[in-house]
Amino acid sequence: MKGDQRTKTDHELFDRIAGFALSDTPEIPEKSLKWAATLLVDTLGVAAGATDLESGRIARETAITLYNTSDPLSAAPILFDGRTASMAGAAFAAASQIDNLDGHDGYNPTRGHIGCAIVPALFAFAHHRPELTGREALKAMVIAYEFSARAAIALHATVTDYHTSGAWNALGVAALGCRMRGRDKETLRHALGIAEYHGPRSQMMREIDNPSMLHDGSGMGAMIGTSALLMAEQGFTGAPAITVEAAGVAPHWDDLGSFWTTDLNYIKPYPICRWAHAAIDAVWHLQQETRFDAADIAKVTVNTFEEAARLYAGIPESTSQAQYSLPFAVATMLAHGEIGPSHVQLAAFADQTVGQLLPLIDVKECERHSSRFPLARWSDVTIELKDGRVLSSGDIHARGGPEAPMTDSEIRSKFDAMTSDQLTPDRSEKIWNSAMALVDPDSRLGDLAELVYPAPDVRQ
Repeated sequence: MKGDQRTKTDHELFDRIAGFALSDTPEIPEKSLKWAATLLVDTLGVAAGATDLESGRIARETAITLYNTSDPLSAAPILFDGRTASMAGAAFAAASQIDNLDGHDGYNPTRGHIGCAIVPALFAFAHHRPELTGREALKAMVIAYEFSARAAIALHATVTDYHTSGAWNALGVAALGCRMRGRDKETLRHALGIAEYHGPRSQMMREIDNPSMLHDGSGMGAMIGTSALLMAEQGFTGAPAITVEAAGVAPHWDDLGSFWTTDLNYIKPYPICRWAHAAIDAVWHLQQETRFDAADIAKVTVNTFEEAARLYAGIPESTSQAQYSLPFAVATMLAHGEIGPSHVQLAAFADQTVGQLLPLIDVKECERHSSRFPLARWSDVTIELKDGRVLSSGDIHARGGPEAPMTDSEIRSKFDAMTSDQLTPDRSEKIWNSAMALVDPDSRLGDLAELVYPAPDVRQ
């Protein structure tokens, strides 16, 4: 951005954005509300599946130790834990946990993830709204998704570095909280300014090159966004958010309320970085079309976009490396025909079949695929078999979004796979049904909350 643009603000733009975020009667398409319910339950499934990860345990203990409160009016339960922390602490713990099992939703133009921060914050704020209906909760969620998407796109358009999701989903959380708690336009303005100023402007490619529990910054995004709103309520002031009010960002907000990005969020089939999914799906398609075993493979060539080609190449030593590794994911799909939570945890790293396949996989950056990123995620795979056959996938787009949607049964199967090691089938079924029923006029979010606050059944 030019220097003089940093001090100019577009008040008319902000008034329109605030009107959308705080409207008493938002006109949201029924299709968007129904998809939001699916995104919500999918995110809860990932949260349950991630409870045994070391990163999730550390985040929950940190919330209890550092971000707790003795004031019941400021407290909220931590998802799938059974204990309470402050609202900001509860949002932080669950968002960090979800972020570290990379199976949550996303929207291609944002280059990141919205629900990872929004869903935990929704439950943290809703704890103090026992009367909240399911439909009102979904409306607030859709508004936060729409807000986050445009904050992300505006950020990417106004800075040179590629920042993590926490840098912009913090603003979506602040907007969500302002709506959920019935605050006014000025409170929203300061909350957004605080959230953007304090948000984690962390570099995504630094994490890609060095996979760690930092992941996509959404834990801090959830905490900062929640804290920003609570601070603004008390009169703490913040400079106008550049991504919302600066001169020049209006085009990124022009379609707010008329174009529904929520509908375009993808659901991941696998708990792996989305950048690897096109290659995984290319292998999956070849496995569906041709019968062959892992022992039959002589060589695998993956052509993909530049960012995907930078994903971790060796045998993982941590779950973070496993989730950010394209070759390991491709080898796992070739060996097992599926990728679930167990395939990115410690025991899987000693899998001999996967280890034997890794040296056979050659990943190359392809300009054709790079030119279509970030609006699309394409790859192609060629598998050479020992008997001389050559299998080519052609260009494949990652499944789960509007380009290649998953079926309803596939989404449900993923949810069951995510929750199977943590929840009884009965509890899992009740969570699914309660979430999908949120679109009903007589539903209450609190009925679902009662199912997702207690600790996993394996620890009770």
